[in-house]
Amino acid sequence: MTRLVARWIDKRELRVVEYRRRRFPKTYTRADIELLASVDEAHETLSGPATKRILEREFEEFGQDDYERLAQISVAHIYNLRQSSTYRRRRIHYQKTRSTPVSIGERRRPRPAGKPGYLRVDTVHQGDRDGVKGVYYINAVDEVTQWQVVGATPQISEAWLIPVLDAMLEQFPFVLRGFHSDNGSEFINHKVKELLEKLLAEQTKSRPRHSNDNGLAESKNGAVIRKHMGYGHIGAEHAESIHAFHEKYMNPYLNFHRPCGQAEIITDSKGKEKRVYRRYATPWEVFRNIPNVGEHLKPGQRLEVLAQQAAAESDTACARRMQQAKQRLFAAIYQRKQLD
Repeated sequence: MTRLVARWIDKRELRVVEYRRRRFPKTYTRADIELLASVDEAHETLSGPATKRILEREFEEFGQDDYERLAQISVAHIYNLRQSSTYRRRRIHYQKTRSTPVSIGERRRPRPAGKPGYLRVDTVHQGDRDGVKGVYYINAVDEVTQWQVVGATPQISEAWLIPVLDAMLEQFPFVLRGFHSDNGSEFINHKVKELLEKLLAEQTKSRPRHSNDNGLAESKNGAVIRKHMGYGHIGAEHAESIHAFHEKYMNPYLNFHRPCGQAEIITDSKGKEKRVYRRYATPWEVFRNIPNVGEHLKPGQRLEVLAQQAAAESDTACARRMQQAKQRLFAAIYQRKQLD
C-alpha cells in the first residue's frame, strides 16, 4: 500500500504492471526434438552417452546437416528432451511388464555335508480331464538318506498346501535343516517361509540353467509316484483318501523296506566327478548308520521305536500290504467315478 500511495503522489496515476517471465532462448527446435525421437526409435532408446555419440557421428562422420545442433547436446539435456511433450507425441515407448523379483529363498543348491534333514521338494500333477484339475502330490526327499514322504492335496494354493506340508514334515524322524524346491509360487511364498522359520530350516531354490539342482526329487517323481499312482486322471476330491494311504502305507514302505541306490562319487584324473551305484540300502539303514545319529533325531523320537517299526514285518510282506491297500484305494476311486 505504501508503494502504491507513493506512486500516486508522484505520477497521479496507477497502472497494472503485467509480469513478464524471463525466457531463455531455445537452442533445440521442434524439428530437433522429433529427430532425437526418431533416433531413439531406431536404436531402441540407448543410454544418454551412447545416444550423444550417435548424434555426433551422424554430423561429424556421416555429414548429416540435420544433426548439427544435436551434435552439441549434453547427456543431461538428452534426458530433458525425452521428457518433453513434443518428444512424447512423436514417440510412444512401450515397456514390457517386468516380473517382480521374489526375495524368498536363496538361489543355490543345499550343502548337507553328510547331515540328514536337507529336503528336496517337488509337486506332481495327476492330469486334467475336461478342463478339471486332478489331485496334486507333494514329494519330499532327504538328500543324504533318501528318506521320502509323499502327500496329496486337492490344490496347491496356500490354503490347501500348508496343512498338508506341515503334516508331511512331521513324518520325518530327524531335525529339518533345509528345504529346497524349484521356483514355483506354491513353495516360494510367505506362508511356507513362516513355516520353515518356525522349524529353523533354511530355504533354497533352484538356479537357472542348473537342471540337476532338484534332480533327486524329480527322479523320485518317476520312480515312485508315477510307478505306483500312474498317469491317468484322478479327481481332486480323492486327495484326502490318497494322503491317508501315503501316510499309513506308502511312506513306511518307502523308508523301511524299499532299497535305494546310494551314490558313490568317483573323481577321475581330470577332476571329473562320476556317480556309481554299488550299494543299495533302505533310507532307514542309511540313517541309522550316520555317525552320532542320536544328535539328528527330533525331540521325542527314539531309535528303538524306529527299529521296532522296521523289524515289524519283512520287506515283501510290507509291500504286499501296501499293494492291497492301494487296490482298495483305486477300487473306491473307480466306484465313485462310476456313480458320478
